[in-house]
Parts: sequence; C-alpha cells; structure tokens
Amino acid sequence: MRWVTRRGIRVNRTATAWLIRRFVDPQASFTFLEPGDVAAAEAGGGAGGDAVGFDAPGVRYPHKDERGRCSFEALAQEHRPHDAALQRLAFIVHCADFGDEVAGCPEAAGLRAISSGFPRVTANDDETLERAAFLYDSLYAALAAEPG
Repeated sequence: MRWVTRRGIRVNRTATAWLIRRFVDPQASFTFLEPGDVAAAEAGGGAGGDAVGFDAPGVRYPHKDERGRCSFEALAQEHRPHDAALQRLAFIVHCADFGDEVAGCPEAAGLRAISSGFPRVTANDDETLERAAFLYDSLYAALAAEPG
C-alpha cells in the first residue's frame, strides 16, 4: 500500500512510517508531499491516488485527531492495542511530537532532540526512514524488555 505524508519528516512522521512498515504493511511505500497536497493524494488526486494519508490536515490519520492522538498513537491503538511496549512508545512519540507535553515524559525530550537532527544527517526523507528504523527498533526492544 502507498502512504502519503508531509515532507521534512521528524518525530511523528518518522515513527509512524516505522510502525507501518514494522507492524501494518512491511511492503509499504511512502510519498512525501507539500502539506496541502497530502489530502488530495489520499482522495485520489495529486500523486496518483490510492494512498492513505497521515500526519497532515484532512487525511485518515491527521496530525492530531478528535481524541487528541497523533497518527502514531491512532495506528498503534488500531493495529496492536495489546502491545504494551508499542503503547508506551506511542506515549513517548505523542509527548515528543506535541512539544508542550515533553515535561510529562523524560524520554520524549531525547527523542525530540534526536529527531531534530534527522535533516542534518540525511539527504532526504527516504534516507531518514531507512536510518531511523534502527532507532525505533532499539527503543521498541528496550521498552519490550522492561518488566511489566
């Protein structure tokens, strides 16, 4: 399946793409568009149609949904509601993505800082996804290893 989101991925968009490839659709492809073009691509226009949008206005998984969830949280709850490590990671991503909420989660400050460096060490969003997978695999593994 093809997924579309805004260009310049950082915390939530990178984490959401990782979650999609890891737990929802291992063969997922991603297209990075200008913010105003994401909803049109999901609706069948723009970049070829037949896409699911995330972290953009007017798409299935918006930046912040009516329940206050980021797209990562929505997908984690929809696809793996009983995965405690993934739910904990969803909380960290939420706090890091909505920076005003970082204080409630010390890990979020680190994730936010690391994510701000993505465009400084990668050539484009595709490379960010490829290189950041190790970060999210590692964080997920650490959370899974914590006692329940």
